[in-house]
Amino acid sequence: MVSPADLAAETTLAEAVNAYRVALGERLVAAYAIGSLAHGGFSPLVSDIDLGLIISDPLLARDGRLIQIVADAEKAKGSELGQRLSVFWGTRSTLRREREGGRFPALDRLDLLEHGRLLIGREVRGGLSRPSRSELIVGGAEFAIAYLAGVRGEGNRPGQVLGSLRPAGEDAVEEIRRPEMLLARGVRRVTKLALFPVRFLFTAATGQVGTNDAAVAHHLEQRGAPASALVAAALSWRTAPPIDQRAAAELLRGQVVALYIYYIDDHITRLDSLGQPQLACAFEAWRKRLAGP
Repeated sequence: MVSPADLAAETTLAEAVNAYRVALGERLVAAYAIGSLAHGGFSPLVSDIDLGLIISDPLLARDGRLIQIVADAEKAKGSELGQRLSVFWGTRSTLRREREGGRFPALDRLDLLEHGRLLIGREVRGGLSRPSRSELIVGGAEFAIAYLAGVRGEGNRPGQVLGSLRPAGEDAVEEIRRPEMLLARGVRRVTKLALFPVRFLFTAATGQVGTNDAAVAHHLEQRGAPASALVAAALSWRTAPPIDQRAAAELLRGQVVALYIYYIDDHITRLDSLGQPQLACAFEAWRKRLAGP
């Protein structure tokens, strides 16, 4: 039986798909549910509403602006779930990396290939190749620098943002270092910042989509991995926010910086080995800011 929360999420998704069908007409080839609404683990409290659009080749100069306008209109309806709409888009040629354009980072392309749930249109994933492990690591690192680190480097190309998480690196660094500030932003922000490193580590180690459940289980199995209590708690907070704010603040204060340092050190090594010195340097600068006075 479908829960009321799941029904509300599906309704939000269907309304967005219909709006894009009207706006794009015959150029909308297919629409897919991706993210937790496709691979499982959707939380009405914190999850995004992830939508993948495949439009016909070639991309037009107006496509990006049009997709943004529709996303803004859907968010302006005022529902909490609608505010979390995150739209990924491209053509078959951009998904094959034959042409530039669109917004479908490597990890989201992998999610589309492995878990995408067709909502309307025809199946178009045949012949699309999986992103390589190096693409996943570099793409995740670029996202982290753009959204979490407050560090800019020449290697940082975050691309067009239509998601519900705005670029907020400066804020994120302060939130990680000041738990009370992070908790004041709400449980959704808390769980995202606490679980992002765990998900990136999982994808780098396995080449798989880092669902929250799988990533947390993997982290807790790693000998010597820090912040196990925080990681387990953050997963539970996705469905039931912490009641004791003081205890949550103490847990964050004692473990979240160590978790990020662990993730950053892991990725500095990986990025160096992949020939990404600029990104590695950006991670080193990020580490200094987190570990600073």
